[in-house]
Amino acid sequence: MTQRLRVLVTKIGLDGHDRGSRIVASYLRDAGHEVVYTPPWQEIDVVVSLAMQEDVDVIGVSSLATDHLIVPSLMDALREAKLGHVGVVVGGIVPDTEHALLKDAGVGAIFGPGASREEIVAGVNELGSQVRDRRPSFEEFTS
Repeated sequence: MTQRLRVLVTKIGLDGHDRGSRIVASYLRDAGHEVVYTPPWQEIDVVVSLAMQEDVDVIGVSSLATDHLIVPSLMDALREAKLGHVGVVVGGIVPDTEHALLKDAGVGAIFGPGASREEIVAGVNELGSQVRDRRPSFEEFTS
């Protein structure tokens, strides 16, 4: 890792299974990133607000029970808030047939069950580097 990223790890929707998100948060913390962790049951507007307040580079959304289907709405809300540069990854149970839906919405990476610590950290590092390269200037953000 060449830079310390700010990563928001969250669960949106009604899925309360948070073991996976807690494990991934510890992977990212142990890799040297600053992790902002939320409890489950977050609403999209709260996640967008936290992303702005915490000036995050990447948002990691954990889904076990179809909550990944809410992610396109999250992507729209991020763009509306001028946070379209923030990278988003999704982890958990995402059927192969729904990967295109998430990718088309702008999700940078999808990590399924069995993804290794190394794979997750490398994917977040890569996406974080891309985000830092396209982060808007203050003038662009405020215009």
